[in-house]
Order: sequence, then C-alpha cells, then structure tokens
Amino acid sequence: MKNEEKQSDEMIHKRYTVAVVDDEPVCIRNLRQSLAVFPELTLVGEAPKAEEGIRLILEKTPDLLFLDVELPGMSGVELLHSLQYRVTWPMQVVFYTSYQKYWLDALRGSAFDYLLKPYGHEEFSLIIHRFFEHATRQKDLKFLGRKLSKLLPEKQIFMAPDVTGYQLFHINQIGYFTYINVRRQWNATLSDGKQVLLKRNTKADDILEASSSFVRISQRQIINLNYLCTIRGKACHLIPPFDEEEDLCVSRNYMKTLQEKFYQI
Repeated sequence: MKNEEKQSDEMIHKRYTVAVVDDEPVCIRNLRQSLAVFPELTLVGEAPKAEEGIRLILEKTPDLLFLDVELPGMSGVELLHSLQYRVTWPMQVVFYTSYQKYWLDALRGSAFDYLLKPYGHEEFSLIIHRFFEHATRQKDLKFLGRKLSKLLPEKQIFMAPDVTGYQLFHINQIGYFTYINVRRQWNATLSDGKQVLLKRNTKADDILEASSSFVRISQRQIINLNYLCTIRGKACHLIPPFDEEEDLCVSRNYMKTLQEKFYQI
C-alpha cells in the first residue's frame, strides 16, 4: 500500500521542463499563460531567434519544446535539423505556427505535435495531456527494460531502445555494437544482417549492464562473447554469421577486461 502511495505521489509531483522559441511576443505571452495552468510544467526559457533558441535548448535540455516554424534567419524546421545529432535526451517538439502549409514539414521533422495559431484552450490541453501520457509510457518502458535486463542471463532477452521506441531481441541475435561518431549513436548488428540504431541517449554502460555476454573491446565497439572465436593480435574474429567482420579490434585499455571474461568461462 505504501509503495502504491509513493508511486502515486511521484506521479503527482513529476515535473517537466518547457522551452519556447518564437519571435512574436504576443504568442510567447499566450503560451506562458497556457503553460501556467499545468503545475507539472516549468517554463525554463524563451528565445525570439533561432541562434538564441539553439543555445537555450542545449543549455536547458527541455522535455518539451514549442517551436515556431517562421523564425528570422532560420526556419524552425532548419533549427530542428541542425540539432538532430546534438539532442541526446528525449525532447518532444510541438511546431507552433500560423501557416497550415507547414504541417507536412512538422511531421517530417519528427515533431511530437502541431499547434496552429491562434489555438483554443481545449486544443492546447489535449496536446499537453498527450505529452504526459507519452512521457509516462516512455518511463514505464525504460523501467521494464531495466527489470528485464536483470533477468537476462536466464531469459536471454535484450530490450533495445531504438529511435522509434523499444525492440526485443534474443541475446544471440546480436553480434556486436558499434558507436557511430557522426550520429552519436550506438548501432547493433544482428544475425540476419539488419542494423538497429539505438536512441542517442543510450550509453555503453546501458548495453553492458544488459548482459554479461556483452563486453567492450574499444571506445566504439562492444561484442557478444557468444560469437567470439579467436583473438589474433588485436583482431577479434567471430563465428558465422559475423565471420566476415574485419574491423573488430581490442584496444590496450580493454584487453584485460576481455581476458578476464575468458578466464571466467
């Protein structure tokens, strides 16, 4: 009973941060008043220009962003694209504009929702409650992933947070992970040849904690020990279907960790 009360209390007091990027003072004021109705939301900053908006977003890392499509010097869509490899947290974007023609751009830019100026209270409230539901669902999925990861040695299931949500894999479906510097994301290579991009906020430790079968061999590579066949020099050779991969090399900093894994087998 106490646990249920604690969880309920945590949900009531859960707060989310919001940022607004818009060059119209009246619109900013209206948004400010609308946001004040929801005690769960904290407005952490406003910016009238794209350059200031970029600095605001990276500094405050808001959970929810209201972004005007028409900004001086750079459109909201362009701003969002310029940040696609720098936003490493689950920020949701609501495009905010007077022009209906931009709704396709909003969808293509992976916006969470679309708000047309001027908006009504019911429309705004609907978007906010959709955001709350989405945030709660993502939190539940993350919690479920952590619970599953504790069972992995027996269950052999890996919950991967990909760019669209989560996917479930058996451990032996995954040969290795590679960190893609230009995208700032980990990528999983599967036994059927498919590649799965993990979410940008996924860290190496998140992968390593998922299973004792995963071991890091360099700053940008993690392999599945179940497929490791031999180590010649620094090169790791895997068994089929990953036997043609020639770019898996153990760095000096991780050689001892890899050897210790072998000694435990």
